[in-house]
Amino acid sequence: MRVLASAVILYLVFAQASAASDGPQPIPLPPPIPVARDVPFAGQITLDVDASNLSQRIYRVRESIPVQAAGPMVLLYPQWETASHAPTASVAGLTGLTVVSNGRPLKWERDTVDMFAFHVDVPADAKALDVSFQYLSPFSLRQGAVAMTASTVTVPWQNVVLYPAGWFTRNIPVSARVTLPNDFASATALENSPGDATGFRTTSLETLVDSPVYASRHVGRYALARKGEAPVTLNVFADDERRIAIKPAQLDALRAMVQQAGKVFPTRHYRHYDFLLALDDALPGPGGSEQAQSSTDTLPPDYFAGDERDLINADLLAHEFVHSWNGRYRQPADLWTADFNTPVRGSLLWVYEGQTEFWGRVLAARSGLRTKQETLDALAVGAAQVLAQKGRTWKSLQDSTNDAIVTAGGRSTSWRDWQRREDYYGEGVFLWLAVDAELRQRTHEAKGIDDFAHDFFGEGIVGELMTRTYTFDDVCTTLNRIAPNDWAEFLRKRLETRAPSEVIDGIEGEGYRLVLDGTPSGYAEASEADGGARDFSSAIGMTLGKDGLIRNVSWEGPAFRAGLAPGMRVESVDASPYSAEGLHALLTIAAPRRLTLAVTANDVKSSVTIQPTGPLRYPHLQRIEGTPDRLTKLLAPL
Repeated sequence: MRVLASAVILYLVFAQASAASDGPQPIPLPPPIPVARDVPFAGQITLDVDASNLSQRIYRVRESIPVQAAGPMVLLYPQWETASHAPTASVAGLTGLTVVSNGRPLKWERDTVDMFAFHVDVPADAKALDVSFQYLSPFSLRQGAVAMTASTVTVPWQNVVLYPAGWFTRNIPVSARVTLPNDFASATALENSPGDATGFRTTSLETLVDSPVYASRHVGRYALARKGEAPVTLNVFADDERRIAIKPAQLDALRAMVQQAGKVFPTRHYRHYDFLLALDDALPGPGGSEQAQSSTDTLPPDYFAGDERDLINADLLAHEFVHSWNGRYRQPADLWTADFNTPVRGSLLWVYEGQTEFWGRVLAARSGLRTKQETLDALAVGAAQVLAQKGRTWKSLQDSTNDAIVTAGGRSTSWRDWQRREDYYGEGVFLWLAVDAELRQRTHEAKGIDDFAHDFFGEGIVGELMTRTYTFDDVCTTLNRIAPNDWAEFLRKRLETRAPSEVIDGIEGEGYRLVLDGTPSGYAEASEADGGARDFSSAIGMTLGKDGLIRNVSWEGPAFRAGLAPGMRVESVDASPYSAEGLHALLTIAAPRRLTLAVTANDVKSSVTIQPTGPLRYPHLQRIEGTPDRLTKLLAPL
């Protein structure tokens, strides 16, 4: 009786709670999508992609998916892209979807909550589902990630495949083939089927999506590894044969980079490695995406053919090559998922991306892609940028590891230094400089960050592609084997600090200090040119693009206090029409006077006054005499 009375009381309590307010109540959500399980998948998917329609940029896809059981089935379109650490894929490009079995069309329904999931009721006599659809590449970067241009065809497999929910993607075999324009040559990390130039050996869906195809009319192929080593090939795609030619000095530096990387990361887990480098400014970039046995990279059309070296992007290929170890071979445990539709977590992106950015800088110096002085100048510019992040007062570097998701899809960061955006790249460089300095100090200069890389990334067997995951504790354990210390405290202090001095103290630990003067380095000038804006931040707290368009405003800086914001346009300075050279001249004198700016915002004109904090100042690194020059040792070739 007491049990019955208790049940009645509970019922009345919940009934009252459910009726606590008037108005509508939520309807139940649909059943969850089946979770990926580590079980065998019977049969293999056959996938045929026609990527030959250059003029309309339409990919036509045909799939045959073996039925595992009759009844409800969910087909997934990949949403979380491996290299972006975020749900950056768009399902808007998937069109014309049909599902057929035994010649009979089957009805499909999109999930009402997950737009990337499609429900199909599989009949009892079905052996396979024949699926077809089109993927429509955007025509411009404003529309999204362009996959096909007039001169370059890419096949990002995640955009041209549907797969059944409920299985680890590494357990789903796929036999794929692609049709390209007649006069196009291609490259990929995938291995061709014997005697079939357009078909590939059966591989797992995980490996397929990690192995995109690039193609164009003109392809240059350059061997970067030494004979007897696992092949490393640079494949250069361009619209003009003259652009794929690489100068001997450039090629020597790239080959040296591969050799230097091999000395840092001794295990060759890849069977072969392909750089897929498109010299095409209609593709997203400059930039790159990492895979285990390749990287997809985009640089300006005249990157090799131009007369001037591209200092800013000189370490791009080194960065992406390092990712083959740091990111693909070894990956943070919370970033790895069993399929392409399970959310990832990026708590260790300061390792995945931050240490990769660090090694990109180091390998560029060791190989001659940049000189030592250019590397010092790049570090100085990076340190100044890190110190300028006012958002550190409320948002830590650790919290910034969420930015890949927070800003996914190009979400705005209008106030860049206050909102912060993916600072685990640039700030991560200085965190790992601090680690190197600490290792060298504790081992009396006997060991450093190279020893960490040997230990942490040196496991495994040559040709073994299985990802090995790691945790924060694994990072600390490896560091502790090299030099005993409370590494958890050391790292967490830098991940959570609000003090600017602690952010770049690794520079001083390496024997240098950051100084400012009135002369920009060649790297600082190249950085301005690459960004398409003149940087007046050190004097008035803003950068200005073409025709006086305000690109960035420093939070609580002089321009901010004057009420200026990104998107406004400076029409004149002290009654003279705006010119970058004119404003620069006014800000180079020892004590710049107050400026009067005429600005336009939304067709409304106004006048503001700004008091510069001082003349323009540019960052450099200066040796601290009497201290070990650890940075020179770090940047020297092995």
